Amino acid sequence: MDRVDRIGFLTELAIQDTIAYIAEDERVEYDEAIDRFYRSETFLKLMDRETGLYRESAAYLHELYKAELANGGLTQIHD
Repeated sequence: MDRVDRIGFLTELAIQDTIAYIAEDERVEYDEAIDRFYRSETFLKLMDRETGLYRESAAYLHELYKAELANGGLTQIHD
């Protein structure tokens, strides 16, 4: 597997697991959790490979997402 494939694979795993956290934490259906995450700044930053967020755990991404909601946006980003 080349580097691009690994990054895509890691990103997809992070997305799936983060959505599961959102569904459980916010007590919403999985489809609703998908919609919420895909509309977030956290998701946009995750998709930007330059941020390196694909290397982070789903738990970290979920915390970043929750902080985004609490603060009305991302206040810091891990590079």
